Amino acid sequence: MASRRVPKVTSKEGESQCKEKHAVLLSPVGKLEISGCETGLHEIKLPKMSVLPNGAEASAGCEVCEGAEEMTEPLKQCTAWLRAYFCEPARTEQLPVPPFHHPLLQRDSFTRQVLWTLLRDVKFGEAISYQKLADLAGNSRAARAVGGAMRSNPIPIIIPCHRVIRSSGQTGNYGGGNLMKEWLLSHEKLQKEKLAY
Repeated sequence: MASRRVPKVTSKEGESQCKEKHAVLLSPVGKLEISGCETGLHEIKLPKMSVLPNGAEASAGCEVCEGAEEMTEPLKQCTAWLRAYFCEPARTEQLPVPPFHHPLLQRDSFTRQVLWTLLRDVKFGEAISYQKLADLAGNSRAARAVGGAMRSNPIPIIIPCHRVIRSSGQTGNYGGGNLMKEWLLSHEKLQKEKLAY
């Protein structure tokens, strides 16, 4: 299996404001709003799920339904990565992760360290406890701070905060709602089992 490429985080300090572009993707979990500039991906906004998708909804692809004509290269990379995640998860390892251009991922902080560690070390179909992620990020006493980092993650799914669970095995909270977290974990488990056969 190819090693995961960690995207570069670029900074535009001293330059003018980004020309942010937006797109909406229709995915199995609802409409995902993505935004970014020529430099990198800014954010993925998740919808709140009130029911788990099933049948045709769950097997739906991930297609751009708004903003396709103005997509920057990082938004195109994000779309390709998310499409693979939902439809052909084995391909995510070969695809480049789009560059990120969000202030939180540019300044040196424990939150940034936690998010990079999560992206780099917790693979598709795996889960990790807040405590274990704190250990991996270099501060074994910072499990609560890891929770805060998960809440402030601007790029969910790609930076897989849904894979962080409580030590008890309970899923814990999630920005997209607990139903979405359960669905994403279940999707990954099912796809990983399929790949094992």
